[in-house]
Amino acid sequence: MPVIAQTRVLGSSLAAEQLIDAVERRSGIRLSPTDAAEAEIELRIDPAVAAAEGYALTVDERVEIVGADEAGLFYGVQTLLQLLREDEDGIWGFLRAEVRDAPRFDRRGVMLDVARHFFHVAEVKKFIDSTSALKFNHLHLHLSDDQGWRIHIDSWPRLTEVSSATSVDGHPGGFYTKDDYREIVAYAADRHMIVIPEIDLPGHAHAIGVAYPELVEEPVLNDGLISESARMGQALPVHGETYLGWGVGHSSVRIHEDRTYDFVRDVVRELAELTPGPYIHVGGDESLGTLQADFDLFAERVTAIVVEAGKTPIAWHEMGSAAGIAEGTIGQYWGKTTPEGTHAEEAAHFVERGGSLIMSAADVAYLDMKYTEDFPLGLTWAAVIDVRSAYEWEPTAVLDVPDAAILGIEAPLWSETTRTLSDVEQLVFPRAAAQAEIAWSPKEAPERVWDSFRTRLGALAPLWKAEGVDYHPADEIPWSTR
Repeated sequence: MPVIAQTRVLGSSLAAEQLIDAVERRSGIRLSPTDAAEAEIELRIDPAVAAAEGYALTVDERVEIVGADEAGLFYGVQTLLQLLREDEDGIWGFLRAEVRDAPRFDRRGVMLDVARHFFHVAEVKKFIDSTSALKFNHLHLHLSDDQGWRIHIDSWPRLTEVSSATSVDGHPGGFYTKDDYREIVAYAADRHMIVIPEIDLPGHAHAIGVAYPELVEEPVLNDGLISESARMGQALPVHGETYLGWGVGHSSVRIHEDRTYDFVRDVVRELAELTPGPYIHVGGDESLGTLQADFDLFAERVTAIVVEAGKTPIAWHEMGSAAGIAEGTIGQYWGKTTPEGTHAEEAAHFVERGGSLIMSAADVAYLDMKYTEDFPLGLTWAAVIDVRSAYEWEPTAVLDVPDAAILGIEAPLWSETTRTLSDVEQLVFPRAAAQAEIAWSPKEAPERVWDSFRTRLGALAPLWKAEGVDYHPADEIPWSTR
């Protein structure tokens, strides 16, 4: 169907406005909103058309998008935008199509680490734009780590007065005011993304101790941390002083101090008041310097505090070691596709306690791993992950739990090596599209194979270029030019 300035769009949804704006960014043509029933493009809602978040899309002589709900309408628009093409004569149009679509998993997430390197509100918004267009519906913000604290807490103001100033390697830091955070949450909601804030505890807590030394133990300097810091030319952590290195597992809050739980309760309460979504993530990974009994005690107490605040706790899978973790806590599995050590057992315990699991298998889903050994950004500790490796895995095949226990997947981006949003985009795109298809499409769908995916992925290049997404043009993909 041709796209010209006289093409009219019928529909009162925000999705109609988003379609008009996106077509203009891509083609320079601004479509016309209308109330006329004979409009060339019509958007409407009919709950009977598909399951929640689903839609039906028809492109023929005219375009019709019918969403099961507002989210479905938005996702139908994203699919339509993927069908926008410019021909050899410079004429724009939508390819003919008949699509009836709904998601496989309810939970389709991405994570952005704003603690190791800070990203400003405008950068987070751009990240939301590009990931929601792939039908991701959750944004996990990693708001604290050893190197920085990124959200203002009224009751503990030194967290941002002192502990937000720097990032990894001494790069500039920053933090979100409460209004900044509300702005991000509202922007995400307009694109049908739920924001999940994470405060990583009891480990990854060194920045807390810079602001409030009485809350955090002395760093645990094991042989691995000492040798790795020497290899990287990074200083070792010092209690109460800013830490700029990459090392993990050396910090812990003081688990037997009442004041620690005053702190946790205040932070959770203020985050819960700011966050309309149902979740708060409490971390729980890599607490290597914490005694197991202390770690389990903390896991039980922190998840109970989140429940008291009216939210559902999420934790990295290690917290599944705690026998009394709050019922209904969601576990996030970041082990490998072949589980190591006690990882599978810990993850399964969330299910035994009435919770479910988010799959973030590090050797296929971590977006901060390198594409190739010599790629300039990213790490390799989990794997070198090319686009095909990111695509060819099955979330229900990793752990011995019922398929129904898998809530969905999340693709995390840790930011040790990413100073700029361009760096982030190079690592995230195109592999995020692989994770998005795993989360959305039925595993038995005929199109759910590598040869089909790589062709469809290549067709996204003109769209990403128009939206200013600095994707990595991986050699595996036949990238389109128009």
